[in-house]
Amino acid sequence: MILQKEANRMSQSFLPPEIRQMPVPDRVALVERIWDSIAEDQSSFELTDSQKAELDRRLTAHRASPEIGRSWEEVKKGILNS
Repeated sequence: MILQKEANRMSQSFLPPEIRQMPVPDRVALVERIWDSIAEDQSSFELTDSQKAELDRRLTAHRASPEIGRSWEEVKKGILNS
């Protein structure tokens, strides 16, 4: 619990105050726009072999039991409603 509080404090200190003051839905939208801009520059974004293996493992697990887990829309709705 102490480590989590310290991690939260540290992550907040790296954000400009104007971003911290934005409503959560606006911050989520900002993160999505940032992520989209990273995805556009795919040549500068290379997965490591271990990341590729983890994605393959997760895809295999999903295909074996697709009913387990939540969709991105469900996760996003939970974030925006918190």
